[in-house]
Parts: sequence; structure tokens; C-alpha cells
Amino acid sequence: MGSAEDVVVANKKVLLKHFIPAGAPKETDMELVTTGTIRLRVPEGSTALILKNLYLSCDPYMRSRMTKHEGASYVDDFVPGEPIAGFGVGKVVDSSHPGFKIGDYAWGMTGWEEYSLITDPKLLFKIHHTEVPLSYYTGILGMPGLTAYAGFYDICSPKKGERVFISAASGAVGQLVGQFAKQLGCYVVGSAGSDEKVNLLKTKFGFDEAFNYKKEPDLTKTLKRYFPDGIDIYFENVGGSMLEAVLYNMRLKGRIAACGMISQYNLEIPEGVRNLFLIIGKRIRMEGFLVFDHYGSYLEFEEKVVQLIKEEKIKYVEDIVEGLENAPVALVGLFEGRNVGKQLVAVAHE
Repeated sequence: MGSAEDVVVANKKVLLKHFIPAGAPKETDMELVTTGTIRLRVPEGSTALILKNLYLSCDPYMRSRMTKHEGASYVDDFVPGEPIAGFGVGKVVDSSHPGFKIGDYAWGMTGWEEYSLITDPKLLFKIHHTEVPLSYYTGILGMPGLTAYAGFYDICSPKKGERVFISAASGAVGQLVGQFAKQLGCYVVGSAGSDEKVNLLKTKFGFDEAFNYKKEPDLTKTLKRYFPDGIDIYFENVGGSMLEAVLYNMRLKGRIAACGMISQYNLEIPEGVRNLFLIIGKRIRMEGFLVFDHYGSYLEFEEKVVQLIKEEKIKYVEDIVEGLENAPVALVGLFEGRNVGKQLVAVAHE
């Protein structure tokens, strides 16, 4: 805890201009506002804190929050005219919360702005390891890392020697799932959307095989080629035709961790999967999960993965865009496959 100077500073923000009914998001759906200010003191009597945002994370789930939902979703819709919200890393510049003091670093849900007043700090984690790059807490040591860890170990119940397939494998989550699987002694194949990403999977991340799904006219045959004896574990990030092809190639009692389905996020009418009956005959277990349900495992996860990073037993690739003004183009690029590795925005360097 502590007290900051009572000053007012400029506070640039990226706002959502309006809800997007269907289709890919565009830069023009967002607006950079440079006229705002913020008082760098928390309100009297609160348990709030103020973060100076350093890094902001671009994640596929954010597309869903740009659409108006009639029913309840697992995460709230954005509010048009308000700053976009997402995971980020920041430095505490004032705090009346007992868990954070001025100068601490934290990651969690924040605003797409230079400074954020966080009134509900239970959505923040204090950063314990500043000897690794702080940007890692938008990815390998943040939400995507915990997603990969919990999804693979808790949902998939993996065993040494099993055959593992990961879609969108070069992204923030997929690159880590593949490495966790290799460390366990699994056979690992990933799909990605460019030859550059395929090469990254095989040379940087140590996948046994990888393929460019855009060059494969028949995904069912492609998976049969890489998994002649079938797939034990599928880490699902794509959905649609990829899921359909996977079901044909799953082994008896295979497991599917449903993490995301990026191929469906921009569609007005989601695609159907025509062969779901295979789940019955093959006794497949398919389970969706949310990272929020696994926050209780975070400290254990952080210590394990920091050690892997220090021992250089895990590789990680970031795609960093400089400047809050470039955040919209970075987010839009996710849905066009422009990023290589974890997409994030550097707002400030201390």
C-alpha cells in the first residue's frame, strides 16, 4: 500500500465504437481517443489500484465480446463507447489494496488505455518473477500459458507415448501445449496457416510433424497420413471442418480439450459438425473448459514454467506491436493469421 502524487495525466484509450453483428472485426470498429485524462490517486475508502499499462494481450475470445448477446455469455460483452478490456501487464502507481503496493507489477484484466483504475483487483495476479521479460505475463506466464497447462494436463489426462494433435499450433496456447506434450514423451503434430509457422513448429518448438492446413484439400486424409494409428488427444482451437476431420481419426477413448474455435467467431451462422455420432462409437470424451476455473492452480503453474524458461527447456515466440495506437490493427490481424507467435501490444516501457 502507499500514496501516489495527486496528479492528473493524459490517458489515451482505444474504444469499441459499436457492436459488430457478424464478420471479421475491422480497425474502423475501434477508435483511438487521445483527449482523456486520469487522476493518479485511488478513490478514498476503496480497495482499488491504478495500473500503468505496459503490455496488452490480443486474444481470439475478444471477438465474441464485440457482439451483442441476448443471453448470458461466459464473459461480458464490451460496452460501445468504453475502452476495450483484455488481459495485460502493468505497474502499480497507486494502491489502497492490501495485496498490492506502489511499484509492484501485476497481470490480469485491464483496459486498452495508458492507465487503468482497477476497482476489482481479485482479477489481478501479482507478478513474482521480474527476472523474466514482463511481456511473458501476457502469454506463456499469463492466461494463455495457464490455458495450455490446465487444458493439456487436467482436461486431456495425457500419458507418455500418446499421439497428440494441436490445431492453431503456433499461437500463444498451441505452441506451449505441443512442448508440454513433447516433454511428456508424446508424438506431437500441429497445424498452422503458413509455411513459416509450420517451419517454426518443427524447428523451434520441437513438434514431430506439422502441416499447412491451407494447402491440404482433404483434412481427413491429411490427418490419416500423420496419424495412421489414430489420435489419442486433440487440443481444439479451430472447430468446423478441422474438428470434423479429427473425429474421423480419433482413437477409441480419445480425449478432446475444447479450448477455442476461431474458425467460427466471425460467422453469422456457425458451421455444423456432421459426424458427432463418432463420439459415441469411439467413446470419445470432449470437454470444454475456461481458464478462470483453473486460477487456483496459477502459483504452482507459474513456478514450474518459470523454471522451465530459466533452464531453456521451453521456447516461446512473441509478436510485439509497438504503441497503443496500433492495438486495433494487431487485434484484427489475429483473424487474418498475420501474427507469428503470441500477439501483444507494447504500450509503454516503464
